[in-house]
Amino acid sequence: MSDRPPTSILLPTTRWTDACAELAAQLGDGDELLVIHDGADDPVTERKDRPEGVRLVAAGEPAGCSGKANAIAVGMEAARHDRLVWTDDDFHHPPDWLATFNADYEDHGPVGEVPYFLGRDPLSLVLEPLFASGASLGIHLRNQIWGGAVIFERDDIDEAAFLDELQRTVSDDGLLMEYLEVTTVGRTRIVPIGGTIRESVERMVRWTQIFRWHFPGAVAGLYLVTLFILAGAVLSPLYTAAILTVVHLAVNEILGVRRWTAVLALPAVVVFVPLIPYTLARRTFVWGGRRYRWRGKFDVTVVE
Repeated sequence: MSDRPPTSILLPTTRWTDACAELAAQLGDGDELLVIHDGADDPVTERKDRPEGVRLVAAGEPAGCSGKANAIAVGMEAARHDRLVWTDDDFHHPPDWLATFNADYEDHGPVGEVPYFLGRDPLSLVLEPLFASGASLGIHLRNQIWGGAVIFERDDIDEAAFLDELQRTVSDDGLLMEYLEVTTVGRTRIVPIGGTIRESVERMVRWTQIFRWHFPGAVAGLYLVTLFILAGAVLSPLYTAAILTVVHLAVNEILGVRRWTAVLALPAVVVFVPLIPYTLARRTFVWGGRRYRWRGKFDVTVVE
């Protein structure tokens, strides 16, 4: 029997998904899975035969923060244990996921995994190479935090200050990066995104504004690099396309993912250049069925 501390898993979702069942099956003695939803009308509340160790936590409507930030804040306050795992319901959790994560914490302290965003509509598919090189590779190489897979303990952060700020902002993991250092352990999780072009545009607006308020230098630097690449493509399109394809094939190898979309690296740059000014200029964006206006790092309004 393991002598590790019990773990509280925080899973924001309004539906009972495959991830709920996968995580419930991995709970050990004393562990708990907190399925954090909005309220009594959510479909997840209709499931009566919940496994032992699973608790439903109603977060209520957010006020002054995103629904995700509100769910995490309420979940952390409701969690019974000091060891916390944040995760999402949009990727597969293999049978040893929780056990491996806990073992990683014993070896490294706070630990995170890396997402690979798999496009499911024309826009997210074209941009997939840039998601890999601009987001996933950065998380992997710079030990950054993805909120879909991170484990830490309460004493690892200034919890009171963190929760106070979390309930006044949008990005849970963007803020957590200011409070916590993690080790990414070289495991990549496939996360399907998009479905419609409109959904992907809204996601890009949210992501860009996360960078704007949390990492302003990063978005400016990435944009300058893409402008430079686009200039090279105008002068020598075939040569630039070949270099970009090889680079993104190498990125995918580092991440442990083999995707034909590496050949879309040049089209991704062409789309990205006009898209970024648009996403920065947008005043609102939609996430999880709610529209937000984000005017400052700690100035968030739920519009509808």
